Amino acid sequence: MIRINLLPHREEAKKARREQFFVLAGLIATLGALIVFAVYTLIGSAISSQDGANKFLKGEIAVLDKQLDQIKRLKEQTQALLSRKQVIENLQRDRGETVYLLSELVKQVPEGIYLKSLKQDGLKINITGHAQSNARISALMRNLEASPWLEQPQLIESKAVVQNGRRINEFGMNFVLTRVKPEDGKEKK
Repeated sequence: MIRINLLPHREEAKKARREQFFVLAGLIATLGALIVFAVYTLIGSAISSQDGANKFLKGEIAVLDKQLDQIKRLKEQTQALLSRKQVIENLQRDRGETVYLLSELVKQVPEGIYLKSLKQDGLKINITGHAQSNARISALMRNLEASPWLEQPQLIESKAVVQNGRRINEFGMNFVLTRVKPEDGKEKK
C-alpha cells in the first residue's frame, strides 16, 4: 500500500529552519554583544591604565622639576661662593703687594730723589716727585726696570723748576707692580 502524507511537512521544515535562524541570530547577536563589551572593557582598561601612567609621570616630572630648581639654586649658590672665594684669594694674595711696593721703592729710589705722591690703580702705580738732576731720574728708571717687583717704567714728564733759589727737576712717572705667583712669593720671602 501506498502511503500519502497529507501533513504539511514543508511548512514544518520551514518553521524549523526559521526557528534555527532566529536561535542562530540570537546567539550571534549575543556573541557580537559580548565581543563588543569585551573590546569596550579592554579599551577602557587600557585608557584608565594609560591615564594612571600619565598621572604618575606628571607627578614624577613635577618632582624632577623641583629637583632641577634646587640644583639650579645650588649651582647659583656654588657660583656665588666660588666668586667670593676668588675675591678672598685675590685679597689674600694682594695684601702683601703694598708692603712689597713700598719696600722696593725704598730700595730702588736713589739719593737725591724725593717722592711727593704715590697713587695705585690696580697694578698701575703713578709717582710724582722732584730730583736734583735728570741723571737721578734715569737711575730711578733703570732701578725700577731691574727690580723683580716693578716693571715698565714710563716717564710722563720732567721739567726744571726753581724752588727756594735752587734748580730742581719735577717729574711724573708710571710703572707696573708685578703680580706675584704663589710659588714665587714663597721663594722670595
